[in-house]
Amino acid sequence: MKAMILAAGLGERMRPLTDHTPKPLLRVAGIPLIEHHIRRLAAAGVREMVINVSHLAAQVMAFCGDGGKWGVSIVYSPEEAPLETAGGIIQALPLLGDAPFLVVNGDIWTDYPFERLLRYRARPGESAHLVMVENPPQHPAGDFALDSGQWIRALAPGATGWTYSGVGMYDAAFFAGTPPGKVPLRPLLDAAIASGRLGGESYTGQWQDVGTPERLRALDRALSRTSPGT
Repeated sequence: MKAMILAAGLGERMRPLTDHTPKPLLRVAGIPLIEHHIRRLAAAGVREMVINVSHLAAQVMAFCGDGGKWGVSIVYSPEEAPLETAGGIIQALPLLGDAPFLVVNGDIWTDYPFERLLRYRARPGESAHLVMVENPPQHPAGDFALDSGQWIRALAPGATGWTYSGVGMYDAAFFAGTPPGKVPLRPLLDAAIASGRLGGESYTGQWQDVGTPERLRALDRALSRTSPGT
């Protein structure tokens, strides 16, 4: 199974750190965020990866290269301007192929075992499968509900659900009929929920949305107290 790491964002909330360094290359425990992903994906058995790039793209491409130093193959999907999550994936579909593929947001850190998704087989009608995590302090209500059958449902008003981790498995058919361009992911997820095509699982291990300098520093402190290669 191929994997796509989403690394094209501008990192607006990370400024001034991202004025001269792309967010995927910001370091936690001495290692760039994107390298944490590449290492864990490689350890799980992923050998082919696609990375979309835009802001300070040359730095990301120079650091990651062809992936050989991690024993993987990396190709790039350049975006003149960031296309948002779904738009970036749609542009990269020719590189990802027809088989289901794994997607990881470049601005998170997690110890989720990616081999779970490599072993997972979609159920009939399931065009995407999302990893859901407990709600962080900055997002207390969550994004979606997850029922006992492992299907993702819309969150009822006033209810508390789960947060989409930024890790998921998608089928190319999930994006069928969506024209290329700047396309956010949320409307596509909502449409998949409405048609009963969006599956998911909960994960209660370590996960962090590294969206601000403060959260980056907190994660760096936490990981630096453990193994730097985690």
